[in-house]
Amino acid sequence: MFKGVALSILASITFGVLYFYSQLLHVFDSQQTFGWRIISTLPFLTLFMFYSGDWQHVKTIYQRIIDQPALLLILMMTSALTCFQLWLFLWGPMNGRGLQVSLGYFLLPLFLVLMGSVFFKEKLSKLQILAVLCAGFGVGHEIWRLGSIAWETMAVAVGYSLYFLIRKHIQTDNLGGFWWDILICMPVAIYLVQIGHTPFLMFAERWYLWLVVAGLGLLSAIGLGSYILASRYLPLVLFGLLSYLEPVLLALVSLALGENISQDEWLTYIPIWCAVGILAIEGSLHLYKQKRNAQNLKRNVENVEQRLG
Repeated sequence: MFKGVALSILASITFGVLYFYSQLLHVFDSQQTFGWRIISTLPFLTLFMFYSGDWQHVKTIYQRIIDQPALLLILMMTSALTCFQLWLFLWGPMNGRGLQVSLGYFLLPLFLVLMGSVFFKEKLSKLQILAVLCAGFGVGHEIWRLGSIAWETMAVAVGYSLYFLIRKHIQTDNLGGFWWDILICMPVAIYLVQIGHTPFLMFAERWYLWLVVAGLGLLSAIGLGSYILASRYLPLVLFGLLSYLEPVLLALVSLALGENISQDEWLTYIPIWCAVGILAIEGSLHLYKQKRNAQNLKRNVENVEQRLG
């Protein structure tokens, strides 16, 4: 579980950096940005998988497609779901809809907790219940403050939840499944980067854009790869709760970019930050108990060996 928690935190930090990184992408429109993100992510994701030992899942899914061609249709569905989310993530802050997209990420963990409890019968600990209540209060206040729920918000909360549910059901909830999602979307990405007047001339005029695109792919591969791995190693409930770290970091990045939290927004952010703090405490307690149990087991084994000796 510790590995899953670490990967989830790494993913959230990387997404926060990527949100800030979007300031370097305004030379592209949102469609071109999405296309370059898909194209540049695939090679770095492949390297990431070779390093993590997950490349075997690509081969396994390929063999499943050969044996069950209908699986390809479902993969096309998950590909559409995830690529839409990748597009929306950068489209929001580039088009003045970052608040609505961020609210969707606030709602997403609650949807994941709900789906984990309903579909997978996962139980919540007392601290997790307290974290859900804190986060639910913050999200509820935000919905009350805005007065409505934007389509971008529901697209993130419902779309990502459906994505993870389908992946768990068809057993592609690993990096191999995500790699196939990106590969299937590649023709669309190649088409989108060619939209506009002389789309490749800007690279000749600004050579540094190659580095910007490479950085986009590297950050995307690290963030998305860690996120997918975390979803595999953690129960859906804990994975959903840890996901609250991402919107908190996005809020901090927004502050660093010059935005301000208004007085009526503090009742949104403070309860959510408290929820993250509660999860950090529970994680620390869990690690302490694991270490103590390991020490007790080692001590018991030594006592048995001494008696037998």
